[in-house]
Amino acid sequence: MNPKLIKKQFEKSFETYDKNAVVQRVLAEKLSSQIAKIRVEYENILELGCGTGLLTKVLAKNLKFKNYFANDLVEKSEKYIKLIVPEAKFFLGNAQKIKTSQKFDLIISNAVFQWFENLDKVFEYFKPMLRKDGIFAFTTFAPDNYKEIAYLTGLSLDYKSLGEVKTVCSKYFDILYTEEYKQTLKFSTPLELLAHMKNTGVNSLTSKHWTIKEVKDFCDRCSDCYATPKLTYSAIIFVGRVD
Repeated sequence: MNPKLIKKQFEKSFETYDKNAVVQRVLAEKLSSQIAKIRVEYENILELGCGTGLLTKVLAKNLKFKNYFANDLVEKSEKYIKLIVPEAKFFLGNAQKIKTSQKFDLIISNAVFQWFENLDKVFEYFKPMLRKDGIFAFTTFAPDNYKEIAYLTGLSLDYKSLGEVKTVCSKYFDILYTEEYKQTLKFSTPLELLAHMKNTGVNSLTSKHWTIKEVKDFCDRCSDCYATPKLTYSAIIFVGRVD
């Protein structure tokens, strides 16, 4: 993973992200709904990889909180978040380098953990930041995610299965809820599919810039393999609690 590349690509997609992040919006709603079932009032919330505030908006609507803390790699994310929660405190940079003595009742993240290479280190890092009975909740993507892109290009992240996620998480948290969610998006043309990826910032699977010929080759292969260009989203929803 290259944090600089991830930052660059997501920064480019900020203006188009909310309109195109169809599945991420569904995941935000599902995650927030599960959190609200546990409780609706929190003192301190920390959101990791807040981006344009897609999850922030849902949490602000469904939960009550005293203090909101948000983190992202992209500087202008702070402006987006403060339009939703004006008093929010913003941590800029790599989530695993956040330095704070603050204790949180809820640490939450949507569609970010697939970018972390070592979940063990992630959970080990954030668990001490949670109060007793604190909630750790996130969505991430599973091995079938973007399987069409993997098939056509060989490019894919090292997605973890639900079983793998549960095995690691159970070492740090009591597992309260898990869910697997799949949704397939269909497109009119292969170029529209590529535009969707670009507009949601996930074209950071590689640092290589495609030439016009490579784009054409991709479109030809896509048309040969699929009558209708499509992308499969395969996601995991996880909620745990400090024991």
